[in-house]
Amino acid sequence: MISIGLDVSKLKLDLGWLRDSQSGKVKTKVFNNSDKDFKKMSDWIIKNTKADPADILITLEATGVYHEPICYFLHKLGFPIYVANPAHAKSYADGMGITHKTDKSDSIMLAKFAVDRREKVRIWQPDPIEVRELKSMITRLNALESDYQREENRLGSSEFSLPSERVLESLNLMIKIIKEEIERLKSDINDHIDQHPKLKETHRNLMTIPGVGPVLARMMTLLLVSKDFKNAKQVAAFLGLIPKIKESGLMKGRSTLSKTGSPLYRAKLYMAAICASQWNPDIKRQKEILLANGKSKMQALGAAMRKLVQICYGVYKSQKEYQPQVN
Repeated sequence: MISIGLDVSKLKLDLGWLRDSQSGKVKTKVFNNSDKDFKKMSDWIIKNTKADPADILITLEATGVYHEPICYFLHKLGFPIYVANPAHAKSYADGMGITHKTDKSDSIMLAKFAVDRREKVRIWQPDPIEVRELKSMITRLNALESDYQREENRLGSSEFSLPSERVLESLNLMIKIIKEEIERLKSDINDHIDQHPKLKETHRNLMTIPGVGPVLARMMTLLLVSKDFKNAKQVAAFLGLIPKIKESGLMKGRSTLSKTGSPLYRAKLYMAAICASQWNPDIKRQKEILLANGKSKMQALGAAMRKLVQICYGVYKSQKEYQPQVN
């Protein structure tokens, strides 16, 4: 299979075609990251490689939302797409000894990365439309909640700065508007989930887990239905919840969380784990055992976050309500 790397930014697409992996021959091209240039790029690829789209692997990194339009466009034309984990790609680049990082070199690196990692390449598949809609609404809700907290903080700090009445009026108005929109959006999200059987069943079962509230249930529903995880360990690794141990010589360090992936998910899981450590029988028992074995409270809490993710995955795969493993 022909390997092409694509470095994606907001404004442009740097393409690197690995013409010969043995000799290292490459060919590069730059296109605009816009609908108008997507067709130009696909035509250029087919013309120069003289191959069918199904035989051309396009590798790129997940870059927020900037990579999504080109992924959907190329997928419709039949190109297999590999969306690489940025952390894995960076480790590969470090291993290659790349010192000068440019968009061009990144595109070539991604093409080589896919060749060397061929057994682990997972072809990207677009989310169903109902999942994309849910993702869009949850992203908007998270943004509004952040805006709401910022306005609340500004209102609180204004008490110490003697602001004008006009400033207080503006702050209170914005808080009121944002709060009303948050409630409307939450209602729309719940209605959307209820309209689609898989989303509804997953969300309902997750809500039976002690420690999982409406916020985490929405987010875990989105995560689990949009990603093809093979097991619970993959989910924990994706969220940065696997333990990382640092030891060197005589120095024995404590294990910490890897903290790759979304910090927002970890923040929600952190608060949920605190609650679950008290009310979820499986997690409560695990905490007691870890503390009795000399683990710190933070280590026990990290394990609780991991355990909660494992329970969520088990409930999702079985499509059954939560059943505690201990009395």
